[in-house]
Formats: sequence, C-alpha cells, structure tokens
Amino acid sequence: MTETKHNEVGAINSVPKELHIDGQWRPGASTFAVEDPSTAKVLCRVADADADQGVEALDAADRAQGEWAATPPRERAEILRRAFSIMTEETERLALIMTLEMGKPLTESRGEVAYAAEFFRWFSEEAVRIDGGYMTSPVGGSRVLVARQPVGPCVFITPWNFPLAMGTRKIGPAMAAGCTSVIKPASQTPLSTLALAEILERAGAPAGVVNVVTTSTSGEVMGGLISDPRSRKLSFTGSTPVGKKLLEQASRTVMRTSMELGGNAPFLVFEDADLDAAVDGVMQAKMRNIGQACTAANRILVQRPIATEFAERLRERLAALTVGRGVTDEAVVGPLIDAEAVDKVDSLVRDAISRGATLELGGRAHDGDGHFYEPTLLTGVPTEAEITSTEIFGPVAALSEFDTEAEGIASANDTPFGLVGYVYTTDLARGIRVSEALETGMVGLNQGVVSNAAAPFGGVKESGLGREGGFAGIEEYLETKYIGLGLA
Repeated sequence: MTETKHNEVGAINSVPKELHIDGQWRPGASTFAVEDPSTAKVLCRVADADADQGVEALDAADRAQGEWAATPPRERAEILRRAFSIMTEETERLALIMTLEMGKPLTESRGEVAYAAEFFRWFSEEAVRIDGGYMTSPVGGSRVLVARQPVGPCVFITPWNFPLAMGTRKIGPAMAAGCTSVIKPASQTPLSTLALAEILERAGAPAGVVNVVTTSTSGEVMGGLISDPRSRKLSFTGSTPVGKKLLEQASRTVMRTSMELGGNAPFLVFEDADLDAAVDGVMQAKMRNIGQACTAANRILVQRPIATEFAERLRERLAALTVGRGVTDEAVVGPLIDAEAVDKVDSLVRDAISRGATLELGGRAHDGDGHFYEPTLLTGVPTEAEITSTEIFGPVAALSEFDTEAEGIASANDTPFGLVGYVYTTDLARGIRVSEALETGMVGLNQGVVSNAAAPFGGVKESGLGREGGFAGIEEYLETKYIGLGLA
C-alpha cells in the first residue's frame, strides 16, 4: 500500500500544544500523549489542564462576555466569515492533522473540514438576523416588546469522532449570538480543536471569547465549570450515560443544556426500494467515519423478499474496501480510535454469532500495529443479540429481516434511542408515512447522510435534547426577554 508524501511532522508541529486562555497560549499543569490510532505511536504531547486552569478559562470567558455581547452582530459575523475562509484555504493541513490524530482517511477528513467550516459560514449569516418582537397588548394601554439576548458563558464538551465539526457546530452559533465559551475537546483528538482556536485568533476573535482547555481528567476539570453559576449553557456531544450525569450536574444551577447523545439508527429497506441506491445509502450510513458515528446505521432492517439479494450486493461492496492508514492512497477504512474500541466491536460480533447470526464477511481485528477491524457483514441477526441494542461504532453491518411495514416500523422504534432513521422506498406515500412514524429526530428518506449545517441536527428520547445547526441552532444560545411598555 503506497503512501502519498505528506508532511506529517510539519502538520503536527503547526498546531499549538498549550491551553488557550484569555487570548494567550499557556502551559498546562502537566502534559498527556496524543496517539496515532493507525500506528499506536505517540504523535506529540499537549497541555494537561487541572481544575484551577479550567476555572481560569471560565474567568476569561466571564470577563469577555459583556463586551462580546455588545459587539455589533456584523462584526461578529465578519470574524466567523474570516474563520470560514481560513479553514477552507487550509483544508489540506487541517485534514492531515485530523487523519493523524483520529484515523479517518484523508478524503473523509477533507469532507469534514468543509462541513466544519460551513457552520462558521452559516452562523455568520445568522448573526445579523437575530430578531425580536413588538405588539400592542390585547387589553390596550401598553405594548409588548420582546428582545433576544445571549445566554452568557458556555461550556462545550466535544467528542473524538468528528473533532473539528463538533467544535464549529457549537462555537459558531455561540459566537454569532454573542456568547463566550470554554471548550474541552476529547483527549484522544485535541489537536483539531487547538488548530481551530489558532484560526479563530487569526480571524480576529477577541481574547476570552473562545477558550480551549485540553485535559486528561475531564470530570475533575469540567465538574467545577458546570457547577459554577457563571456558566449559563452546557453543550455536550457524547454517550448517553455521560450525558445523563452531566444533566444531573447542570440541574444544580438550572443551566440551559444541549445534549447530542447516543444513537441506534435503523436503516429500513422496503421491497420496492431501488436496490442500487439503497446499497449506496447503507454504505454511506454505515461506513462513513469507519462506522464511528452516532448517525451510523446500527440496525439494517430489510424486507424479506429482497433480503438475500441485498445482502449479496452489500457483501460485494464491503469486500472491495481497503483497510489501512488514512494517509495511504488506497485506504477507505481507517483504524478505530483505540484498542478498547476494537475489543468492543469484536465482542459484539462474537455475541451476535453465538446467538445465531451468520458471519458473511470479516469478523476479526487486524494483526500488527494500529487499531484496525475488518469490514464485517452479519446476516440473520436476532433481536436478542447485544449488537441490536448497543452502538457498534465500527465497520460492522448487522442485517435483520422483516415482513410487513408495521413490523418494520415496530422494530425500528424498539429502542430507547431516537437520533436518526433511514428509509428506502420508491413509494412516496410509504416514505412519508414511515418517516412520520419513526421515533427519531431526523430521517434520511432515500439518502444515507443527513448531516447538513443548514438543517437542525438532534434526537429524541435518550438521544438528546436541543438542536444544532439550521435556523434552530442559534436559538439554543439566546434568551427571550419580555419588556412591558406602559403608555398611560
């Protein structure tokens, strides 16, 4: 497998390795290692903040809040627009950084840079469209004035699987609304966020508006920030168990929260579906980001008359995928994030087989360096298999069959999660009917990717609260104030 010559050392060296607090780069209390998951070797070491430094970051955000809220919306918008332009111009550098610390192939990393930058462009346009209201009181004699104001300092906790986009999806609307923030990236992938902070600095973000705290002790550092009454908004992307704990902590000060949590996405393929389109869609929904996405198709439910043909076509597509380092020319499937992730995926596959599923392809980890797992296809997966109720977060397609539309919908909804569902059918009435019946916050109807900066991203049930992106995204960072105007 050939590797295109990339300046990997140069890309890593281009990223600051310190904490970004109040417009300054500062050392941490210690450092921790960042590894390349494709080699299991250390890329670099970055600052490891302690609890006191977390508070210093919140101090900076709190000091900057008043002036940033008073900054004209057009000025806030121009900073975001400049950041969008810089990210676009530096796509190759940012993509290489992401591939090295997270593992996804460069093609996907480039796509994420474009997706991440789009949140800055979208919310630069939304910054100047924050409105309010004015009306005559129904009983007369007074007026109702409605104003929209920033919620205040925000605390952001982002995951490792989309290290750049999950940052811009939170920072973009917060800055547009006039909110300052403290962001803590995942310890596995801090470099993308540190690069983002440096770009925002170059784009003109004032000191204290965006502060980045990297740490290996998230609970210790972020616990103090969440309990601090100066923090008025918490946005978290990650697992449902951690989200529930954070909600408990946030309740103590009645913080506003946005939670984008776990998923268990059903992918429904009806007998009248365009099979070529459905296979393309499931490849996108399952294999994007090496299957390490909350939107990944976790349960592929195929109507019985077409199940065999669909499985054969999917097996052929999966077998053609090349596994390798993301910087290689041929690699389509990169590594999982760490050894624990490989063990989890393999355990789910073994459990499914022990309960009656058929292994059609793959089903093993690669030998040697890095955290690789083969593209895997399971058919006849029984409902009692753990893989039907647990996020796989790996390149494993788990197929089950259903007979009637009602049965398919019931199977799809048989989960406490409700982030996204996918439906493939050529019957428009059925497509709308099933989409409305799915208990999810999002539906991909004849499309395998739903992520879009212009659309409201989020789930229902145990998949989360609130929405990110779209027109709804900025609402999460605005308070509504009513002013009664007495005219007597």
